[in-house]
Amino acid sequence: MGFRKKNKSPPVLSHEFVIQNHADMVSCLAMIILLGLMFEVTAKFAIMFITVQYNVTQVLDEKSDPVNLYQYGPKDAATVFFYLLIAVILHALIQEYILDKMNRRLHLSKTKHSKFNESGQLAAFYLFSFIWGCSILTAEDFATNPTFLWEGYPHTHMVFQVKFFYICQIAYWLHALPELYFQKVRKEDIPRQLYYICLYVVHITGAYVLNLHRLGLVLLVPHYLVELLFHASRLFYFSDENKQKGFTLWALLFVIARLLTLTLSVLTFGFGLPRTENQGFSLAEGNFNVLTIRMTCLAAICLTQAWMMWKFINFQLKKWREHSQNQASKKKAVSPKSKPQKREPTRGGAANGVVKSEEKTSPRARKAKAS
Repeated sequence: MGFRKKNKSPPVLSHEFVIQNHADMVSCLAMIILLGLMFEVTAKFAIMFITVQYNVTQVLDEKSDPVNLYQYGPKDAATVFFYLLIAVILHALIQEYILDKMNRRLHLSKTKHSKFNESGQLAAFYLFSFIWGCSILTAEDFATNPTFLWEGYPHTHMVFQVKFFYICQIAYWLHALPELYFQKVRKEDIPRQLYYICLYVVHITGAYVLNLHRLGLVLLVPHYLVELLFHASRLFYFSDENKQKGFTLWALLFVIARLLTLTLSVLTFGFGLPRTENQGFSLAEGNFNVLTIRMTCLAAICLTQAWMMWKFINFQLKKWREHSQNQASKKKAVSPKSKPQKREPTRGGAANGVVKSEEKTSPRARKAKAS
């Protein structure tokens, strides 16, 4: 991990050297970009990496002050790259100063150690994103006006908070790809993590590019709440295996979140967007309101929700089987009390103080046997 002092340093530029010092290398690269602001020649290039691009000033009313709004464009790739570097640095800080210290106290196995690190990183990200997303939705008053999902489409202009939110989301999930190498993730865990990382990148980037950032934000907030609850419950479970109540609440909210996602998606792509005034396809205007794109987006969301429900059902069945096996093993361990056995009378010369009659011989009989 980055920021960790090692007694024996591996060879320079070897795999182990890069893994141990990747956060320091990334920090140097980020500092070089920041130092570019100090020189006039490089400042215009450095600003492209650090600040949000494509701002547009609009005047809503004659009496109101002008409002700064933002669009998206190819220069956003540079901004995403810079905040990807910041995400790698923050990932290393959380791992080094929080998760590693907790792992030393818990003494977890290798499998649990890997899952504990994964849940710790994702729980921190989900908590931050959920609070940030809720603050944006509160300003938009979605609860009182759900039709804002499709009214006025295409939504080519965004406020600063919305655009920066999407930039950070894309940067974080892209940074998760090299972290599979930096964290030495086990080979059997790589396909599972690749699946959900790629799904996040595709869906969030699609909502950003297709000017569906309102719908994307509304769907991300409840989803992040459910995922936060799951990973927090798994952290508590690793600390104490008796703490499993959080999984029950997570299971309930997971199903509700899937139904909410499907409902809002069908409502937006099936009823809202087809009835808006701006119909057609135009890259210049950012309008993608055609039947093919709408059905493709809806199919992608429905297939993703179906896949998540399939994984959820398999997880619950596996958990139920493990619980049944544990109960059966506990019943076998507690065997019934054995009944006391009756003692059989001995076949010796005397039984219970009674002397056989054959042993009571007279002296004459003994003499006769002797003769």
